[in-house]
Amino acid sequence: MQENKNVNAPVNGASEEEQLIEQARIRREKLAKLVSEGKNPYEQVKYPVDADSETIKADYEAYEGKTVCMAGRMMSRRIMGKASFSHIADRSGNIQIYVTRQDIGEENYASYKKDYDIGDIFGFKGFVFKTQTGEISVHVTEITLLCKSLLPLPEKHNGLQDKDLKYRLRHLDLIMNKDVRDTFRVRSQILKEIRNFLDNRGYLEVDTPTLLPLEIGADARPFKTHHNALDLDMYMRIETELFLKRLIVGGMDKVYEVGRIFRNEGMDAYHNPEFTTIEMYEAYSDYFDMMDLIEEMYKTVTEKVCGTLDITYQGEEIHMDNWTRLTMAEAVKKYAGVDYNDWATDEDARAAAKALGVELEHENATKGWVLIELFDAFVEDKLVQPTVIYDYPVENSPLAKRKPSNPAFTERFEYFICGHEFGNAFSELNDPIDQKQRMLKQIEAKRAKGNNEAQVDEDFINALEYGLPPTGGLGMGLDRFVMLLTDSSTIRDVILFPTMKPKK
Repeated sequence: MQENKNVNAPVNGASEEEQLIEQARIRREKLAKLVSEGKNPYEQVKYPVDADSETIKADYEAYEGKTVCMAGRMMSRRIMGKASFSHIADRSGNIQIYVTRQDIGEENYASYKKDYDIGDIFGFKGFVFKTQTGEISVHVTEITLLCKSLLPLPEKHNGLQDKDLKYRLRHLDLIMNKDVRDTFRVRSQILKEIRNFLDNRGYLEVDTPTLLPLEIGADARPFKTHHNALDLDMYMRIETELFLKRLIVGGMDKVYEVGRIFRNEGMDAYHNPEFTTIEMYEAYSDYFDMMDLIEEMYKTVTEKVCGTLDITYQGEEIHMDNWTRLTMAEAVKKYAGVDYNDWATDEDARAAAKALGVELEHENATKGWVLIELFDAFVEDKLVQPTVIYDYPVENSPLAKRKPSNPAFTERFEYFICGHEFGNAFSELNDPIDQKQRMLKQIEAKRAKGNNEAQVDEDFINALEYGLPPTGGLGMGLDRFVMLLTDSSTIRDVILFPTMKPKK
């Protein structure tokens, strides 16, 4: 029995790089030989595939003895004289094929043994059967080389393990690792189920601009580019919110967008400069309606995708049907042991933070800022089970409506799972005067830090002046939701091509 990986192997003692170069050279020689014999694999236009491995394995009785046409990449080969076995990876999985000199002819079999390599892509025709060991296979009667692989795949037992290479060479990662392919199939299914959920509730999917003519005052830093025809600096969007609210003004009462977002900021396990959000807005609703919506969405999608509401994420058991709701003040009281309502003044709040050993970012922090910093320091990482934290201080909620009963707070919530924020929602601010004042404060804060480019979006203010009905809005991170349902530890594992620093 002869394993393909040893055919034409370079001499012992060569470095890994030298071996790869030598194997690539040998493969190009094989290609030249095939072309000279009139067998150029790149001339193939199409192949009549009518079956896949998963379907055959799932319904063997229906396929037994029947002829099928399949195609895929050769992942292994065992040559045993006049007969050989290979495993072929196709669109749904992999299947074993049985190839003999008698069935495909002496010339074709010689090419299959000597000129074809692991990684090559084949089309093949044959009948379905089971081997003596019970493995479902295809007895090949015709085989066609559809594409010659000029670079060798990683050794099958070790696979592609290097994280940096996995992200840089995602195509190779997908070839070698079925679990990676499965992750992105699940991502597609999650997005499909979210769309189904919203569509069934009367939401309309829309698209809004990615390139903007101004930098808004929000905290996130945008990427800047230049439009040559207009001789105008432009900015990649950091959210889809302002355009979607303008659609609500225009009478489109329920809208959502699956939007690619760009933020010129740091990178870690939960952040990539380019990521996907889903923002949804509904007229005549408030943030409590959005709480109901997101809890129901997470339950529905989780059960559709995972088949259960009890999932495991990084060793933690998560119960998606058990949501908790706390105000931010209640959460800080529960986990930090201090009560916002006991603070008569800002100085009282700063003293409470000092007693807890929290160094405040601002020397003259208000009660609201102190509450926010105590939440960050003592609460967020404790929120393992699905938890909605609502009623945020007005200081860090420039687009949310104030609570009529307590104007120091806004009708805003975020929801957390496994100590991380997954989404953000408001009863949207629809007072154009208040909105412009808050945006001007954002601009002042940016200019104090040396950024003189940020501007108030006057078109958005203009839209509010025509009248935005009471509206509930919510934005969620798709990538983080995919991380959760696929038990992925980093956002790079759920983005096909994460941002990478180029190698020299």
